[in-house]
Amino acid sequence: MTPTTINIVSSAIFAIAVIHTFSTKFFEGLAHKQPSHAGIWHLLGEVEVVFGFWAMVLVSFFFVYTGQEATITYLEKLNFTEPLFVFVIMIIAASKPVLEFCLFLVLRVTALLPVKKSVGFLWVTLTLVPLLGSFITEPAAMTVAALLLRDYYFSKRISPKLMYAALAVLFVNISIGGALTPYAAPPILMVAKTWNWDLMFMLQNFGWRSAIAVVVNSTLLAFLFFKELNAFTIAPNEKKIDAIPVSVIAIHLAFLVAVVVSVHHSVLFMGLFLFFVGYTSAYARYQNKLIVRESLLVAFFLAGLVVLGSQQKWWLQSLLVSLDSTSVYYGATALTAITDNAAITYLGSLVEGLSDEFKYSLVAGALTGGGLTVIANAPNPAGFSILKSSFDEGAISPLYLFLYALPPTIIAIIAFRFI
Repeated sequence: MTPTTINIVSSAIFAIAVIHTFSTKFFEGLAHKQPSHAGIWHLLGEVEVVFGFWAMVLVSFFFVYTGQEATITYLEKLNFTEPLFVFVIMIIAASKPVLEFCLFLVLRVTALLPVKKSVGFLWVTLTLVPLLGSFITEPAAMTVAALLLRDYYFSKRISPKLMYAALAVLFVNISIGGALTPYAAPPILMVAKTWNWDLMFMLQNFGWRSAIAVVVNSTLLAFLFFKELNAFTIAPNEKKIDAIPVSVIAIHLAFLVAVVVSVHHSVLFMGLFLFFVGYTSAYARYQNKLIVRESLLVAFFLAGLVVLGSQQKWWLQSLLVSLDSTSVYYGATALTAITDNAAITYLGSLVEGLSDEFKYSLVAGALTGGGLTVIANAPNPAGFSILKSSFDEGAISPLYLFLYALPPTIIAIIAFRFI
């Protein structure tokens, strides 16, 4: 396929956006050096803003090059269901009744472990919650796990090494932990219907491998940082749980389930969300502040990724189909680091006549690489947004995240390719 001017410009802007995500600390530094323009530099230093900003640049180019009507037609053909869904599910999952219910579950499982609570609580948060993502969706699991890590570890005095290691394990485990079912992980959701992958297929081919990798990653983290964690003390307030009526918790969980069930239909889950906002206003005494700003930023990030990513089909699809089943696994793992993993599997689903081994390798590779960068997996920006304020200068180094994510990613490779 001969690339058009639009293809080349779109890919160039996409490449700039990827580089920008690794350069956010540079813009934060400019904000300190040039206080008179600190606002714009802080804005460009927000990872969640990056893809939305460059998507705006691309759309502006479209307006100049193709005209208003063609640009609007192009935008209306894009599917923004995923950004809207992540926006809604983040807010509901972070609501106080849902979070306190998840805290209750984590504490109960932690109590069964023969280790100090500070060790067991982290292990359960990074194991149980990502696996629950197979049922409540990965964005919801990411939101819950990130909030628990922030409140009980990252807001305390723990070492930067532990923070980056925990963040990396969280991202990798969320990416692979949603593979027990065919609807929770974005890269699986893109192909499950086309390739007729049902619950039994997922459990037999992906689920048990994912579970093994999740457990091993969390266990290795707890082992490597056992001394620091064992000297640490956490004291979750279990009285909060009792203060919220069971009926309120049940209604919040019902909203969560209803939104998950209607994941493909934005008109339904957005309607449910409006009712949810009304309900939280009526029972404000049982609520915390809804994380609207954080969720909007994440949705903006993902919407920008949709606009930019949709223009990469011309080179990405031809590259994927040129690989054999082994090469496509490692190729998908590597490509996921610089593109959204759901985009990779979606492009693969458009190709007819693929072997079952190729299909497995493509999706497994997309899952494996989902924790390497903030753009690799749709839920990652949610965790990034929640946890970044706990790091020095309120910024997470993309390079450190990548390096710390390599070991748990290797564990995932072993699980998907050699077991």
